[in-house]
Amino acid sequence: MDLSRIPAQPKPGLVNVLVEIPAGSKNKYEFDKDLNAMALDRVLFASVHYPYDYGFIPNTLADDGDPLDGIVVMDQPTFPGCVITARPIGMLEMIDGGDRDEKLLCVPAEDPRYANVHSLKDFDPHRLEEIAEFFRTYKNLEKKVTEILGWKDADQVAALVDECIKACKS
Repeated sequence: MDLSRIPAQPKPGLVNVLVEIPAGSKNKYEFDKDLNAMALDRVLFASVHYPYDYGFIPNTLADDGDPLDGIVVMDQPTFPGCVITARPIGMLEMIDGGDRDEKLLCVPAEDPRYANVHSLKDFDPHRLEEIAEFFRTYKNLEKKVTEILGWKDADQVAALVDECIKACKS
């Protein structure tokens, strides 16, 4: 898979998310650059599963040294390697392994069920808590610590995406 062909932002206000882990999975897949393929990184130790499709925005570089993470809320899971054009509606800020680690919360750009969802204000607060709880606890049995700092709304996402695109190019 040639990631250089997948733009981070296909249009202003949208991002491409390359799915690594489908919703409902306990398997943590990661794109392995050396293999040029999806590979199983590990199976989650805890009795939890990814609440929504999870992956990254290609051609970005976040502060943790990896591409910017993205969560895509959908009614059905996709599959590892699927590219979803999505609209960021906010981001979860957290610390993972001592590094700042933001996760964009997105909805599919082409799903009419989410056509009116443009910010966290348009999203169910309980679902936000479920997502935060997953990332707060999913590494506990691995004896790894994560810290949830909170949610930021859509108006603060564009600057982060731009920053991560620029960092990848430099």
